[in-house]
Amino acid sequence: MTSIATVHGYPRQGRRRELKRAIEGYWKGRSDAATLSETAATLRRERLERLRDAGLGEVPVGDFSLYDHVLDTAWMVGAIPPRHAAAVPDISTEAGRLDRYFAMARGDDRVQPLEMTKWFDTNYHYLVPELSAETEFALDPTKIIQELTEARELGLAARPVLVGPVTFLLLSKSADDHDFEPISLLDRLLPLYVELLGRLAEAGAEWVQLDEPVLVTDLEPAQLELIKATYQSLAEVEHRPKIIIGSYFDRLGDAAAVLASSPVEGLAVDLVGAGAASLDDLAGQPGLADKRLIAGVVSGRNVWRTDLAAALGTLGTLLGLVDRLDVAASSSLLHVPIDVTDEPDLNPEIASWFAFADQKLEELSILARALRDGRDSVAGELAINATRLASRKESPIVHDQAVRDRLATITDDQLRRRSAYSDRAAAQHDRLKLPAFPTTTIGSFPQTNTLRQARADLRTKKIDASAYDVAMRDEIARVIELQTELGVDVLVHGEPERNDMVQYFADQLSGFISTRNGWVQSYGTRCVRPPIIAGDVSRPKPMTVDWAAYAQGLTDRPVKGMLTGPVTMLAWSFVRDDQPEGDTARQVALALRDEVTDLEAAGIGVIQVDEPALRETLPLRRADRPAYLDWAVAAFQLSTTGVVDGTQIHTHMCYAEFGDIIDAIIAMDADVISLEAARSRMEVVGELTAAGYPREVGPGVWDIHSPRVPPTEEITAALRLAGKTLPPERLWANPDCGLKTRGYAEVEQSLRNLVTAAKEVRTDLTPA
Repeated sequence: MTSIATVHGYPRQGRRRELKRAIEGYWKGRSDAATLSETAATLRRERLERLRDAGLGEVPVGDFSLYDHVLDTAWMVGAIPPRHAAAVPDISTEAGRLDRYFAMARGDDRVQPLEMTKWFDTNYHYLVPELSAETEFALDPTKIIQELTEARELGLAARPVLVGPVTFLLLSKSADDHDFEPISLLDRLLPLYVELLGRLAEAGAEWVQLDEPVLVTDLEPAQLELIKATYQSLAEVEHRPKIIIGSYFDRLGDAAAVLASSPVEGLAVDLVGAGAASLDDLAGQPGLADKRLIAGVVSGRNVWRTDLAAALGTLGTLLGLVDRLDVAASSSLLHVPIDVTDEPDLNPEIASWFAFADQKLEELSILARALRDGRDSVAGELAINATRLASRKESPIVHDQAVRDRLATITDDQLRRRSAYSDRAAAQHDRLKLPAFPTTTIGSFPQTNTLRQARADLRTKKIDASAYDVAMRDEIARVIELQTELGVDVLVHGEPERNDMVQYFADQLSGFISTRNGWVQSYGTRCVRPPIIAGDVSRPKPMTVDWAAYAQGLTDRPVKGMLTGPVTMLAWSFVRDDQPEGDTARQVALALRDEVTDLEAAGIGVIQVDEPALRETLPLRRADRPAYLDWAVAAFQLSTTGVVDGTQIHTHMCYAEFGDIIDAIIAMDADVISLEAARSRMEVVGELTAAGYPREVGPGVWDIHSPRVPPTEEITAALRLAGKTLPPERLWANPDCGLKTRGYAEVEQSLRNLVTAAKEVRTDLTPA
């Protein structure tokens, strides 16, 4: 058997985030459409050459995107919402096409964008297609044909990788009718995929991969039948490439039999983590023996070195089950940084434990070579790999007995507030004296160039710590003054000292490792540097108390202390894989509990512990969810329950489907929760009401991911809508998320409108 190495996708942003800068330059008018297109083409070529030079026998195309691959799919099939078509009617030029595309992605002063939510259980955000019974699809394969042509011109075997039709429809939402199911459009969409297969064959594609990651979720029998019928239909197309159905992030379960019996020629399967059970699901399935299998035995989502010997054992098991066996990462590599050799600050021993995208390419090449030429051909590489694995396992950096001893002393009393919510609410009302519909923000204020430069100057020692401290305090004073002038009720210090809501804390907690260039795309041009949890976690000293206390000393209005919760610290980091995640979460929770206690002692009466990742980390299979929610809720409780009744605990969540975790949200027992609601038209308020949510809620009324100022009337309408389903005395007015990515001009006007709207509904909907 001749095996090759391949991947489903590779990071898009460039080694130094060149794509981000090119796109944002276009948005700001510093460059034109031609310049952006040229930069994108250069980055695509560099990616292809990198994959070729790493030894991949087949490269993916179609995974590159200016914003999001699901948005690209919507564009490809003509699923353009009427409001975006009307806002940018002329797409006869490249600039016109880009403007409509970006209007769908992020909106502008004419139109609201598509809703955004998390891609399965990752921290990547995709744009949710909007479909209706009136949607008429129209194929535009320009992008995928262009990228296929680019790869072929470089002499590469290229495999188009696209979102499959069933996943596309199941991830879409109804544009206006909540009873409408987008999957009902499958018969209307399928002919476009038939046409697409023909166009790809004409362009020279031998294989095409249609990703159906919904296969690793709990599908109904009728939905599995749709998958079966869809690929039966596509396989009957006469002139087409060979088809691979791709899945990832979890085990196949019942979908394994459907895929194995499908008449398509290949499957791509995740065999890492929970997906490892797919090996058992596939074993013995009739129809598998004549298929190509792309085995995902290297993690596409975490940064630890692969145990190559174990991976070869898995591959050996598969050799006799399939016609052709190839080696890949478990998912696209867009979820990991590009190259660990770009991290000069890392201890070389610790760096040897990590495999970023380029190191994963090396691992795949080694595994493919072992399959082709025998294990002895890679004996040296296997020995080096074993040494690296042993170094990590034996390192004192990984284990801290004091942390483990403290973890063992946790009691049930530490997971409960001292009093019932009604008693706490009364104590908080007496202490804070807030009006109905109190106004606040989520935490961060704009991160200006001046602030970024101050951080850079501190890092390069152009200024000392005292000068940096003065710059941050000046910004905090400015933010407090602005909020006071606007009439905001509960203030924040603006977080000028924080580079990122996770990395800021990771830099101060033992057990975490931060990177300099480990950028990963979160959404659009937003890139983050997820820290790596390498060892047991503890808090050497207070992390936020001085900044919060300084801000509170500038005003007689309450100032929120701002912390990132334990589940989000895990979800937005690369978590260790050598102990249960629940144990790591409790370690982080104990560190945060100490911080909450110190904030309270410093006079901070409102403390927000953000958990935006609670929903995104929810296991894809329902059977696995109760255990996860048990430790996730317990970790939040451990963080927050050490305060007195008069201290108000907030939490924040955003850009996820909350219906599946409403009971967990209630169990967290926060006094106030703020949630994303602007793009989803207050849907979450109805979900909370239906579940009997008993405490206070701040539904986001301003979508901060769109560069537009929401008018007062829009915010007023949203608050009134929320007030129809939840009692007005339990509602807050706030943005969807933090304001760090916005500019001060739009922030000031938007907050002014928010405060005005809150006063209006306060007068109309609450007693005198």
